[in-house]
Amino acid sequence: METGVFLIVAVFVAFALGLDAFSVAVSAGVFYKKATPKQKFRLTFHFGLFQFIMPLIGWVVGEETIGILQDYDHWVAFIILSLLGVKIIYESQKSKKKVQTDISRGLKLVGLSIATSLDAFAVGFSLSLIDGQILFMSIIIGAVAAAMTYIGILIGERLSIRFEKYAGIVGGTILILIGIQIVLNHIGVV
Repeated sequence: METGVFLIVAVFVAFALGLDAFSVAVSAGVFYKKATPKQKFRLTFHFGLFQFIMPLIGWVVGEETIGILQDYDHWVAFIILSLLGVKIIYESQKSKKKVQTDISRGLKLVGLSIATSLDAFAVGFSLSLIDGQILFMSIIIGAVAAAMTYIGILIGERLSIRFEKYAGIVGGTILILIGIQIVLNHIGVV
């Protein structure tokens, strides 16, 4: 494949894979209202890192395992996103003064990073069909996901001004809806 065509394909694949990270980042921006630089960095770095690593893992694991995981990856993403969404809604209603959940730390961050990059894992094997340039493709996927995450957080912060009173509900609901959309997309409804 020519370098120019490969680059175009890589950017389109990266953009498609980065949409989940972007959506979750918008939700995070709404939730935080004003994310700290550390929160922005952690989300951007981890979403980009997982989007970079998952195609490499998919490449290594091979076709057989991907076929098995494709049957369940949408349910894993749905469960992680829904549980986190419910937790955010619950905590936002429990304490109006300060919400304790920081989705840019610990297992919440790892869970979101995995949930938003499961498609990249599944795509990993199919990338072997594109001139074997998996490392280059993974770098593009990770960089695009990181950029989309950062932009998503900024957009979410702007939206939080309008939805300040309902930021926790909006943020949690967006996560749940993303999980539902992943399942509906997998079964062919959307």
